Amino acid sequence: MSPALVPGSHDSKSVPRTVLDASDISRALTRIAHEILERNRGADPVVLLGIPTRGVGLATRISDRIAAVEGQSVPTGSLDVTMYRDDIGLKPARALEHTDIPPGGIDGKVVVLVDDVLFSGRTIRAALDAIGDIGRPKAVQLAVLVDRGHRELPIRADYVGKNLPTSLVERVTVHLTEYDGADAVLIADKPPGDKLGSDKAGTDKLGIDKAGTDKLGIDKAGTDKLGTDKSSAGSGKTGATA
Repeated sequence: MSPALVPGSHDSKSVPRTVLDASDISRALTRIAHEILERNRGADPVVLLGIPTRGVGLATRISDRIAAVEGQSVPTGSLDVTMYRDDIGLKPARALEHTDIPPGGIDGKVVVLVDDVLFSGRTIRAALDAIGDIGRPKAVQLAVLVDRGHRELPIRADYVGKNLPTSLVERVTVHLTEYDGADAVLIADKPPGDKLGSDKAGTDKLGIDKAGTDKLGIDKAGTDKLGTDKSSAGSGKTGATA
């Protein structure tokens, strides 16, 4: 048996804890399916597009639940947003995923985007740009399993499985049987150094060494590495003394 963890201790925060189990996820998706039907007065105008990877699996499950209630299938596909992201070149390259638009397209339809976690909103902004290149839907709605907050853009989900208050030092992970062998939503502290824009070892990822040296060549202690002593009364001379 594992030793008990003290609430609030480092170990208790670093070990992932389950916030949604398989039953919770199932109930949340069933509720979302009914809410989609109620809001759109049936399944006729609806097209579900999952955002890879796990958004696709969630879209398929919602589609199955709608079909069970309405007795008709809902067009379901996937939408890759990789090339529409605004962080291309700022983060490691992502593998392209598959885009699959159902027969009949999306023109005049109510497109429900499906994703696993809503965070900054930048993935959904990219999805809206991608949709604009495919067609002109009547409306676009958003369904997510988890909304963890911390939005950076004015984007809001229409259907939410669970609102989960988090801090920026926490990581939310969705596991689905189709990809991971089991259903669960986990939360844990990020590993040391896995922060937005800052390496805890002491180097700002924009290129500033917090120990005192600007990596563009300026020693904060007072010496320009090109050879100018910044303390020499602003002479501005390079490699020479007055």
